[in-house]
Amino acid sequence: MFDHILVPVDFTDKNARALDVAIQMAKSFRSRLTLLHVIETLEYEDEELNSFYETLAAQARTQLQSMAEQCAQAAVEVDQEVIFGRRAVGIVDYASAQNADLLILSSHRIGPDHSLQSLVTLSYQVSILCQCPVLLVK
Repeated sequence: MFDHILVPVDFTDKNARALDVAIQMAKSFRSRLTLLHVIETLEYEDEELNSFYETLAAQARTQLQSMAEQCAQAAVEVDQEVIFGRRAVGIVDYASAQNADLLILSSHRIGPDHSLQSLVTLSYQVSILCQCPVLLVK
């Protein structure tokens, strides 16, 4: 049913639950996982800023490798990707370009008295814009 599951991560604690769910689903459907980290960029570029982005990318690759090892221990095929740009658009564009069948994304609980705040969260933006099914893990 799901051949390619995309898991955007930002390396916060809430990603652990989304990764656990993704691993279980990948095992059940014999899917391949892609762990994606988007490094948010500014509108202008200079050499110092590019160097800073590359440092962030190197750190992200190290953290992705640790997450990928967790997938490998569960016998799940996993790819890792670091991209640059706007987070919501980057995730949605990557999912489309890579033909992801399912996107599993961590989110947070929102109470009824804070419903307007949900409109500005990354998880809400991605869930609305993404063309494939999205599972929000809280």
